[in-house]
Amino acid sequence: MKKFAIRSLKLIVASALAVTALSANAQSFEATSPDIADGQTIAQKFVFNGFGCTGENVSPAVVWKNAPAGTKSFAVLSHDPDAPTGGAGFWHWIVVDIPASSKELAQNAGALGNKNLPSGARQVASDFGVPAWGGPCPPAGRKAHRYNFTVYALKVEKLELPANATASLTGFMVNMNMLAKSSFTGLYGR
Repeated sequence: MKKFAIRSLKLIVASALAVTALSANAQSFEATSPDIADGQTIAQKFVFNGFGCTGENVSPAVVWKNAPAGTKSFAVLSHDPDAPTGGAGFWHWIVVDIPASSKELAQNAGALGNKNLPSGARQVASDFGVPAWGGPCPPAGRKAHRYNFTVYALKVEKLELPANATASLTGFMVNMNMLAKSSFTGLYGR
């Protein structure tokens, strides 16, 4: 009985240490932007140009550090959960297959055609219908929307996605291959 109790205690301690190590690793992974301070208003430069909005539609820079061991690629997804779409929110930017050696997406990396992305990375069509950055443009007269930018560290070099993948399929594949994620949020209203 005593051996069983000691063995059980050792397993509990080993499990707790493993969870702590995983949590510490995941917690140290950090995504930020020099262009958008977490919880602050997004500048007009990054706002969509259309649908009544008059921004420049330039994607903000996104940087990350302390990726967990085993990271083979990254994905960056930007989503507005407050968009009046019947509950689905609105996908503004989806970038996948970012090489593990990358530490950032530079400002305007979201231009159409993938030319400003790290080699091998590609954009998936946003809810604007094109594979490129689409800036904030919430309905006028409502409270500011939240724009969540999430960087995912992935355990695969490339996601097995068809050329016409949807945001939902991409999100599913990203989450199925995630080692860690980190987010920051910008605000924008008009």
